[in-house]
Amino acid sequence: MSVYPITLSQTTFVHRDSLKYPFEERGLQFGDGVYEVIRIYNGQYYLLTEHVDRLFRSAEAIKMELPFSKEEITNQLIELLERNDMNNDGKVYLQATRGSAPRDHVFPKDAEANFYAYVLDLPRNMDNFRNGVGTITHEDLRWANCYIKSLNLLPNVLAKQTAKENGCYEAILHKDGVVTECSSSNIYLVKDGKIYTHPTTKQILHGCVRIRVEQFVKSLEIPFIEEAFTLNDIQTADELFLSSSTSEVLPVVSVDGKTIQDGKPGSITKQLQHEYEKDANIQGTIQHMN
Repeated sequence: MSVYPITLSQTTFVHRDSLKYPFEERGLQFGDGVYEVIRIYNGQYYLLTEHVDRLFRSAEAIKMELPFSKEEITNQLIELLERNDMNNDGKVYLQATRGSAPRDHVFPKDAEANFYAYVLDLPRNMDNFRNGVGTITHEDLRWANCYIKSLNLLPNVLAKQTAKENGCYEAILHKDGVVTECSSSNIYLVKDGKIYTHPTTKQILHGCVRIRVEQFVKSLEIPFIEEAFTLNDIQTADELFLSSSTSEVLPVVSVDGKTIQDGKPGSITKQLQHEYEKDANIQGTIQHMN
């Protein structure tokens, strides 16, 4: 099942195979829109409020008015899970565009935003959580406003594809050797018991899971330093890990074919995985797999 709320007064639930867009749709022709991916565990949203808040921040940043309030979209998303009888692990993809209108770079005068959301199953990849993943490094070729979760993802797609072609899970992006984030996740370096990550500037996406990671390390009394690290720093890192709604807290055990320390997830990463599972009320934990 899929939800397609068109206006404040009209919400329609249809099978996703029946969902159609007009050919003159600004999301398709200009990437003129924003999106979110929200994790579901045991049929319950995780970080729903944070994702809805970011959706509205992204829409405001591109001068797009959404056709609903935060409360209305939250209620619709909850109804979406109920209509799908969602009781397991999954995700919701939701997208809002500036609407459908004759093609013109200038904003259409009377077009209303298009919005849709749908549910997909997403089992947890316990092998990755337990053993860690490999990554490559890749030049960051994205635009200057990466804090907006926009539909303009071609540089991310190309970087992720390059990682896959090299047998890796992710691409670590950098500008002149300074690490920003990954193609679809935030990244962190652990050195001497301290966690380093790029500051929340316009150069990176302000991840919802990242917010939780910062809260976790505060409770664990682990120093969290918002300071960009470099490709050279990675060579002597004690641990690396990344975070996102679909990757959770995920150990990185190799970069460009070179192992991080002993090639196994580090102790701080494991602590954060445990905190994440507690916070999300997840059953069947990583620790039980070790």
